[in-house]
Amino acid sequence: MTTPQGPTDRPSGTAAARRWYGPLLTVVWVAVLAVPLREAATAASVPLRVVGVAAVVAFAAVFARAFLGYWAGRTPTRRTAALLVGGALACAALIAAAAGQDGLLAVVLLAALVTLLAPTPAAAAGVGALVLVLLVAPRVVPGWQPEDGLALTALLVGVAMYGFRRSRERNRALRQAQEEVAALAVAQERDRISRDMHDILGHSLTVVSVKGELAARLLRSGREDGDPAPTPAAARAEAELTEIRALARSALADMRGMVSGERQVTLAGELAAARSAFDTAGITADLPGAVDEVPEAYRDVFGWALREGTTNVLRHSAARRVVVRLTPDALVVDDDGRGVVPDGAAAPGGGNGLRGLADRAGAAGLVVRTGPSPLGGLRLAVRVPDDESSPDQTVTEREDTA
Repeated sequence: MTTPQGPTDRPSGTAAARRWYGPLLTVVWVAVLAVPLREAATAASVPLRVVGVAAVVAFAAVFARAFLGYWAGRTPTRRTAALLVGGALACAALIAAAAGQDGLLAVVLLAALVTLLAPTPAAAAGVGALVLVLLVAPRVVPGWQPEDGLALTALLVGVAMYGFRRSRERNRALRQAQEEVAALAVAQERDRISRDMHDILGHSLTVVSVKGELAARLLRSGREDGDPAPTPAAARAEAELTEIRALARSALADMRGMVSGERQVTLAGELAAARSAFDTAGITADLPGAVDEVPEAYRDVFGWALREGTTNVLRHSAARRVVVRLTPDALVVDDDGRGVVPDGAAAPGGGNGLRGLADRAGAAGLVVRTGPSPLGGLRLAVRVPDDESSPDQTVTEREDTA
């Protein structure tokens, strides 16, 4: 008997299929190098054959590494991107030297690689230069024939890769926004449940405790007015009432502790909350889109730091622009406001805000620094301590010199 698959079975199959899209597209792109590989393998001399085949293999490896990394969501640094493009350019030159005019197919793939890795203005200039090479080289190299269609192909490949790149960037931004909305919704639901539990159960347990105390007092007053010696039943009732009061107070304390534990701060939730707060206040905010690179040990502290920085900007700075930078070992909040944190700044956990934040950061092995911002206002930074000199001041130094 065949069991029909439900709706929950299909997305998993789709996700499994999508994992193969990247490698499949890589094979399709690299297949263009089959012709240069064949021509390089039949070059006139053995050294030229070895160099040509090795260059084709190296070019394919560089392209696959860049494309699969981008497909997986890993954006390379500028230095890594420059090394990849430079290595591919050198390989393309060797392929053309070994395979002849057919080696120019590697230049077409090079146009795709430049579009994928370089910033848009640099990518446009790079593709234009490669198209110019494809137009000029066949006309100046003896024995080569002009083939303008190849130049048009490189241009179209660059345009197609740019469309692919923009589509991937939009999809990533959409996923990040969805994750932030989900994190914020979970945090809000936790807060709602916590408030309901505190309001309903807290009130009920408090009433139980008060009524138990009242009943015990009535028993004691009855003995004072009448027989001073309590009956065994009355003594037992008073003991039970005392135990009920103790249980109610214990349950009330446990419930409050559980509620306070539910009200946790998460870095993703604070990013979403900060973006919403800044949008509501009309403040231009440049916020990071993801927290994946931040170690788990630092995320809670960075979340508190972002909450404190957001509070200071909204309440005290009169800023119109905020920039938040997030790295694996630091969170920095810059604004263009007054540049002063009042002594009574609100605290995330009670008391002075910066002092409370410094305590949390110290427990995680981090330091809190404040100082002038490049934007003209205040900089609040929480980072891994280092020995390098910095214009920022730690919270302790700032308060001691105030």
